[in-house]
Amino acid sequence: MKSAGRKSLKRRLTIQLLLFQIGSLFIVTAAFVAYLSSGASGSALLSPAAAQITANAIMRDKAGRLMLDETNEFVELRDSMPGFWFVAVSEKGEIVQGGPVPEAFSNMDQQLSDVKVSDVRDAALSYSYLAVLRIAVVRRASGPAGEFVMVGKGGAFSMAFPVLLFSNILIMPILLIMSIVTIVTIPWIIRREFFALSAIARTAESIDIDKRGYRLPDGDIPWEVQPLVHAVNGALKRLDDGYERHKRFILDAAHELRTPVAILQTRVETLLDGPDRSRILADASRIAVLAEQLLDLQRLGGQKAPLIPLDLVGLCRSVVADMAPLAISQGYELSFEPDEEPILALADDASLQRALMNVVQNAIEHGGNRGTITIKVGANRVIDISDQGNGIPEEDREAVFDAFHRLIPKDRGTGLGLNLVQEIVRYHGGEITISDSPSGGASFRISLPYC
Repeated sequence: MKSAGRKSLKRRLTIQLLLFQIGSLFIVTAAFVAYLSSGASGSALLSPAAAQITANAIMRDKAGRLMLDETNEFVELRDSMPGFWFVAVSEKGEIVQGGPVPEAFSNMDQQLSDVKVSDVRDAALSYSYLAVLRIAVVRRASGPAGEFVMVGKGGAFSMAFPVLLFSNILIMPILLIMSIVTIVTIPWIIRREFFALSAIARTAESIDIDKRGYRLPDGDIPWEVQPLVHAVNGALKRLDDGYERHKRFILDAAHELRTPVAILQTRVETLLDGPDRSRILADASRIAVLAEQLLDLQRLGGQKAPLIPLDLVGLCRSVVADMAPLAISQGYELSFEPDEEPILALADDASLQRALMNVVQNAIEHGGNRGTITIKVGANRVIDISDQGNGIPEEDREAVFDAFHRLIPKDRGTGLGLNLVQEIVRYHGGEITISDSPSGGASFRISLPYC
């Protein structure tokens, strides 16, 4: 799966928290509206139109006292709003009320008389809030008898308008602030809390076959993640145990093979010369080589010898001398071409010599029993071993280093030689590659680091 298609935990948590906050505010607002609409709160919510109609219906009699003149608009308003009521106070503190004033607001005469008209300053909004246990919208309106401050219940928009105002003035800024805080803080919090997981990931990247016994740290991680870490550590322990069992089995099998193979070779050598004797000796030699290669692999996986400065020219010359009789008997010529002498590199004599002998042995087996096998030692610590055989197809050059891999079915060879060579070269910090030789055969290049 492409990384772009993977879901980001930071983004998911941020979006989900934002949706939760928006949903919570929406539910609170809806509940508030439903609460007001039910009328259970005893709220005094008077629309501006209803307040103006009421102010127009308040007149003064000949004695100058306030009285309610039920105009057609007032009657229509009262008939269209069951339960309509109001309490109005003039600038002089005179009070006029009408309709079934709730008990909760019946004792608000003195409170309304304390709210002077001049205290309601915003003519555009023309309201203020009284919120103790009840919600009341105090309106200001002018009529024939003067200006009044009033509270009441009535008008088609008596509840919608303050709720809408509450949403715009209070909820939206709060939602905006909460959104900004969420977007900024959630990634930082997640990054901070997941710092321990980053350390675990770095530790996991360092675990490989050569660093067994490592475990993921579980001391400073969230407890929700601990079961996963414990499961991975359990899997690593089982892998280590299985590898150790596998290692012991191969080591024991290799040791056990050496004795019967040596006995078999001794007995076969006492037989009369003939094709059967040669074939049996070749098979016994093949088993002996396999046992030695298995032991070499186990030695590489155990305590490794220290690398010391070594003359590559002298080492390669020794390998050529040892392999020359076998190569000549198989129809080859050996050519040794050092650039200069000496050429030093940090190496282990025994293991690197084993690797070079395996590469030459591979050239002898697959070079077609013709031509020249050339060993070149470059001043840049590069060793090239090439033959004049059929070569190795490019698509198979990586696979030939796998254990027990064989390019073509055959009745000789163990399939471990080149795998052992690769392990030895890696142990030396070098690299081995395959290319075509100038004559069309295979060319193995071993590059070793500088001292």
